[in-house]
Amino acid sequence: MAFQESSNKERFSLLLLEPGEIYFEDYSCHCYPGKISESEAFRRNQKGRLKVCSKSLLFDPKDVCNPILKLPLRDCQTIQRWQGSLLSKIDKGNVVYIECDQVIEMLDGNFMAPYQFKRERSTFLFALQYVSVNDCVAQLSQLRRASMLPSAEQASMIAAIVSCRQSSIKFDTSWLEDLHETILLETMGNKITPLVVNPGRILLTTKRLYFQPYNNAEPWPVLKIKLSDIKRIIKRRFLLKQVGLELYCSKHSSTQHLFLSFKTQSERDTLYTKLVQEPAVKLDDSGQENMTLLWQNGVISNYEYLLYLNSLADRSFNDLTQYPVFPWVLSDYISESLDLGDVSVYRDLTKPVGALNKERLKRLKDRYNEMAEPKFLYGSHYSTPGFVLYYLVRKMPQYMLCLQNGRFDHPDRMFNSVQDTWRNITTNTSDFKELVPQFYDLEKNGSFLVNTKNLDFGTRMDGSKVGDVELPVWAKDPSNFVSVLRDALESDYVSCHLNHWIDLIFGFKQRGDEAIKADNVFYHLTYEGAVDLDSINDVNERYSLEVQIMEFGQIPKQLFTKPHPQRRLPSPVDNLPDAIQNIIASQRGRAASVSSIRSESSSKRWTKDVTKLSLCFDCKGHRDVVTDVCITKDKKFIFSVSKDGLLKMFSLEEKRQLRSINVYNMALSSCALLNDDRTVVVGSWDNYVYLYNVEYGNLLSTTMAHDDCVTDVCFSNGFLATASLDSTAKVWKYESAKAYAQHLIYSLNLIMNLVYIALV
Repeated sequence: MAFQESSNKERFSLLLLEPGEIYFEDYSCHCYPGKISESEAFRRNQKGRLKVCSKSLLFDPKDVCNPILKLPLRDCQTIQRWQGSLLSKIDKGNVVYIECDQVIEMLDGNFMAPYQFKRERSTFLFALQYVSVNDCVAQLSQLRRASMLPSAEQASMIAAIVSCRQSSIKFDTSWLEDLHETILLETMGNKITPLVVNPGRILLTTKRLYFQPYNNAEPWPVLKIKLSDIKRIIKRRFLLKQVGLELYCSKHSSTQHLFLSFKTQSERDTLYTKLVQEPAVKLDDSGQENMTLLWQNGVISNYEYLLYLNSLADRSFNDLTQYPVFPWVLSDYISESLDLGDVSVYRDLTKPVGALNKERLKRLKDRYNEMAEPKFLYGSHYSTPGFVLYYLVRKMPQYMLCLQNGRFDHPDRMFNSVQDTWRNITTNTSDFKELVPQFYDLEKNGSFLVNTKNLDFGTRMDGSKVGDVELPVWAKDPSNFVSVLRDALESDYVSCHLNHWIDLIFGFKQRGDEAIKADNVFYHLTYEGAVDLDSINDVNERYSLEVQIMEFGQIPKQLFTKPHPQRRLPSPVDNLPDAIQNIIASQRGRAASVSSIRSESSSKRWTKDVTKLSLCFDCKGHRDVVTDVCITKDKKFIFSVSKDGLLKMFSLEEKRQLRSINVYNMALSSCALLNDDRTVVVGSWDNYVYLYNVEYGNLLSTTMAHDDCVTDVCFSNGFLATASLDSTAKVWKYESAKAYAQHLIYSLNLIMNLVYIALV
């Protein structure tokens, strides 16, 4: 049995409420049990706090050995002011009388355990202190009436109550840290943590960002973040709506992460714009355009790249409905030993989990073909709050109790064995879950696999108690298990095939015809943009859709619309003896010296004429580094490309920008003009060359030119030359401007691998 740990002075947590339930306020009081003599009631009375929430009342006794009592408002038969007898010693003027058909006891003895549900008529007297009983009873009666309504109408009425209460509350400016701060913006928002939405006021000043919750559930009355501590600001989805904002702060900040949600996208965007415009905010250069290239060339690991993609696709550790998703990479959990050099031990990363078993897939396809539109292959998802907690329940038991109404899952359905889980997700027609990052996190050492808190999860059908997760025979212990999985994730096989899994989860096979071909079709409401909740007026329909979105998984935001490039394995030169590598290094040094001499000579020639340079036009249209420019023969227009993925056209006569073209969401490296001065050749970091006609606004051609980033392009007399980081240069022939086509006539593999030079 695990003792409840808490950093707060009290045990109460928002996780003791239903997901999405709002906690308003609390009152100091004495609780007297009813239906017993007054003398006995006096003897058993407890001092504590009465918590008023949108769907329940909670009494948190001061003595932590006694359980927290939860009274669901829908089960309350009577809520009124208590009159009492003339001879009663209980203060009759300020007592609330409550009669309830169900009482839920939580944290009895201050131990983490399933809640105790007592379904019997019980009565309580709450003698309030420092508050009017009439105000309290009026508030409780209003919330009780809401709780009696159908779910959708109840949610609508509670939302109206919450909005009314919150709109009357303003930020308490006495909490400002500095009297010289200027207030820039005040708005309402929610602080999001797993399974918890806590509303409050958000205040932005010239020096800090403040969050003031409407209740006292947080460990601080007001959260204060220095603008200088904010390092990253990311727009997020929340419940498939673009209303989230996540902040990452420096290590010495009062909080490392803050996930906020807003009522509308415009409110979110307004705060985002004002934040990034503040001089005090110095954001780190995340180098997003470089990440794919860094991964391709082995600078960052597969694990780091997957974390990056998850973040880019709105997956957050603060939101269980969009928790980061990682792939199963191994398929052998029964052998006594494991050889990571044997490709047969790996899972086929070109297929989603649901397509790994041919027989099961055939049954699912037969059902799919008989289904009415919108069709789906998989009724359940690969990542939901339930699946995340299935893996992490030993580490986060309080979240499972919150999600499952005070109960753990049935002992035989829990995460008891890695082998059994793998067998289930490859054979069961309703189980297709992937993994979570903890399976590959070396810092956590597999602690989520061990019942370190000695929790009582129950007894299985075979009579065994649920304890630690049973590991494969080849794993020595949890730490070794995670270490082997990490080695498998970083193996050559996975590195060569991970791009296919990325295509399924984040890329072009995520939706549409490509998803159908790849057997990767999920229920339509799990996709971004599938439904506009704000346009639905029927409260019942809207509520059911919100529940569906929250509980049954969400597809990540689509990041790529073309096949993701494959990772490059280390070249042979990386494995050569040190002596040969030293030869290569010396050759490179000589080449660098020659380049330096040429550069110096060129510089000297230009020094004589530098006084003849005069500035004609200063173009400042890009958000990132400008990587190349070219100018038309008539000197009227200039084209530029940048790491921001944009091709821009400027007029030298009018001295303004004329066009801004989003060629692709990867950095652009180079550009050149064809003879017509209207067709631009663009080299990109996605290995492609693009031909764009600015006169007609047409993308004429897209060609995968190299196996790595295109670094330069040059056009002359109908021939196009391209260079790349893959150590090759290629020459192409442009046959006709009218045909808008290009054909490869020969490829000059200028191998920069200096091994051959050294050997010669």
